[in-house]
Amino acid sequence: MGTLMTLMIPIKTDQIRVHPFHLRYPCSYFPEFCLMQLLTAGLLVIENRKLLLAYSRNKRCFYLPGGKIDAGETATSALCREIAEEMNVDLGESDLQYYTHISAPAYGERNGTIMEQECFLLNKKIHPSASAEVGALKYFSLEEYLQEENKAPGAVMILEQLKRDGLID
Repeated sequence: MGTLMTLMIPIKTDQIRVHPFHLRYPCSYFPEFCLMQLLTAGLLVIENRKLLLAYSRNKRCFYLPGGKIDAGETATSALCREIAEEMNVDLGESDLQYYTHISAPAYGERNGTIMEQECFLLNKKIHPSASAEVGALKYFSLEEYLQEENKAPGAVMILEQLKRDGLID
């Protein structure tokens, strides 16, 4: 756990040296590839070896529950706020366990927009219901998600990581 996943950008690595910070936040080193950077937090709810994803009515795609981190918020406080809005579930920051960070193209945003997402495992049982812009909640294995017509790159990345770590099928 606590692994790092990054967006792969084709560059000639023999010509430059990259500090580890910039591998985690590629927009800081390669701004010409990024129009915008979205700082977000995502919730990992695993049940029966599948990951819970939320269907965005606006973007017409399943993605991790959670959302943007507002100015002055921590990733955990933003996540608790977003989950209350999207899934009608009240969480405390102590209910969350840091899992990993992912960087991926932000689905449904302008080309070049990169999502930087802190991902947290949930440490308690919940009974969520879809609300706000979320039209549905559904559990997925990696293979099931790959069958969806629309796929968020960040969701694919986290599903792959969870599978590698033996947490989902």
